Amino acid sequence: MDRDYFQEALHTFNGGNWYGWKTHDDSGNKIPNNKRMTYANIKIIKEGATIPSEADVNAKIQELKDEETAKANARTSGKAKLKAGEALTDAEIAALFGA
Repeated sequence: MDRDYFQEALHTFNGGNWYGWKTHDDSGNKIPNNKRMTYANIKIIKEGATIPSEADVNAKIQELKDEETAKANARTSGKAKLKAGEALTDAEIAALFGA
């Protein structure tokens, strides 16, 4: 299953579960389900929450992707080091064994 980086990023703001999706646009037209989960259609459902800027959300999405790439790279290099009998870094150990 593909990761939903957009929603993962949104959950990092305002303590999680603070948003929902608009079902109708400002003119009262129903928004199709496949078009609802966009930045423009975020609605606040938790008192005191604020919508982060789109730039902040995009930066968090990139951070999540970078973390995933770093973990995959550590897993790959860790496997190669194990085969070669070399010492592993802490990041490689965590990527391979979840420690």
